[in-house]
Amino acid sequence: MVRIRLRRIGSKGKPFYRIVVADQRAPRNGKYIDLIGTYDPLQDPPEISIDEEKINKWISNGAQPSDSVSSLMKTKGIEVK
Repeated sequence: MVRIRLRRIGSKGKPFYRIVVADQRAPRNGKYIDLIGTYDPLQDPPEISIDEEKINKWISNGAQPSDSVSSLMKTKGIEVK
């Protein structure tokens, strides 16, 4: 199954995440299929950038967002079509 999830790339104590499309069996920071956006929780307010066209394309193709990505999408106001 293909998932839309977070991939951590920040250093120790300074988290930074990429929102990626990856196979469910791949490790958290392993191989991914497509980069959709970024999430920086250290900014005030947290900075979220998501490519809506790509996320809607992947969801229509059967990818399922993780719980954390779903909450980021709600925060950003992205509706799943």
